[in-house]
Amino acid sequence: MGAHGHGHGVGVGTDRRWLGLALALILVFMVGEFVVGLLAGSLALISDSAHMLTDAASLVLALVAIRLAARPARGGYTYGLLRAEILSAQANGITLLLLAVWFVYEGIERLLSPPEVAGLLVLVTALVGIVVNLAATWCISRADRSSLNVEGAFQHILNDLFAFVATAVAGLVVVLTGFDRADAIAALVVAALMAKAGWGLVRESGRIFLEAAPRGVDPDALGARLAGVAGVAEVHDLHVWEITSGQAALSAHVLVRPEADCHDVQRAIEVVLREEHGLSHTTLQVDHCEDESLDDHCADPHGPVHLGEQVGDATP
Repeated sequence: MGAHGHGHGVGVGTDRRWLGLALALILVFMVGEFVVGLLAGSLALISDSAHMLTDAASLVLALVAIRLAARPARGGYTYGLLRAEILSAQANGITLLLLAVWFVYEGIERLLSPPEVAGLLVLVTALVGIVVNLAATWCISRADRSSLNVEGAFQHILNDLFAFVATAVAGLVVVLTGFDRADAIAALVVAALMAKAGWGLVRESGRIFLEAAPRGVDPDALGARLAGVAGVAEVHDLHVWEITSGQAALSAHVLVRPEADCHDVQRAIEVVLREEHGLSHTTLQVDHCEDESLDDHCADPHGPVHLGEQVGDATP
C-alpha cells in the first residue's frame, strides 16, 4: 500500500530578471577591470576580473539550470531535471577552488618579486567595483536563495565584493606607502575567500548527490518517532534525502499491528512527517504484520530497524 505526498514543482521562485540584470552589470565591468588591471600591473585587479568571469559563468549556469529544472518530468527522468541546479552549484564550487589555487601561486610569486603597481588606478577601479558588486549582490538577493544553484551564484558575487574591498585597501596602501606587495597580499585574501565559498558549495552539493539526509534531519530519531505512532509495529527501509536543494523526500516500509487500521496509521504518520518535520513528498509502504514476531518481513532491510512500542503504550 503506498502513500504519496507530492510537490514536484521547482519551488525556488527564482526571478530570472534579477539574475539577468546582475549578469549584465558583471559583464560590463569585467571587461573594463581586466583592461585596467593590465595597464596598472595589478594582480589583484586581474584576479578580480577573472573572478568576475566566473561570476558571469555562474549566473549563466544558474539561468540555464533554472530553465532545465522547470521542465516537467517525462520519460526516464522521473524527477525531471531538478538536479541540473545542483550540477550548476557544484561547477561553481569547483571553479572557485581552482581559481583559489591559481591566485595563491601567483600571489606568492609576487610577494617574492613584486612588480610596480599603479596604486591610484587600482584604488579607483576597486571602488567602482564595490559599487557594481553591491548592485549585483542586491539583485541576486531578490531571488530565492533557498536554491543551492542561486546560492552558488550569490556566493560568487559576494566573494567578489569582499575581494574588491581588499583590493581597494591594497591600492590605498600602495598610494600612501609605495608598498607594492600589498597588491599580492590582497590577491591571497581573495584566494582564501574563494576557497571557503567553493568548499562550502562542493560539500553541500556533494551531500545531495550522495543522497544524504537534509541537514537538521536525524534519520534514526525520525525512525524512532514514526515507530512510536500508535499501531506501528516496525519501521525499516527508511530513506530520507533531497531531490534538489530545499526539496526533501522520504520513503519507508511500515508494518502495522494486526489489530490496527493501516489507513489510520498511514494518515497519522503523514501528519507527523508533514507537521513535525516539514516532509510532504513521501512514499510509504504500509503492511499488516501477521503476528508479533515480525520475522517474515524484509529479511535484509536497508538501514536500522525501528521497533514500535508495546500495544497500548504507543503515542499518537
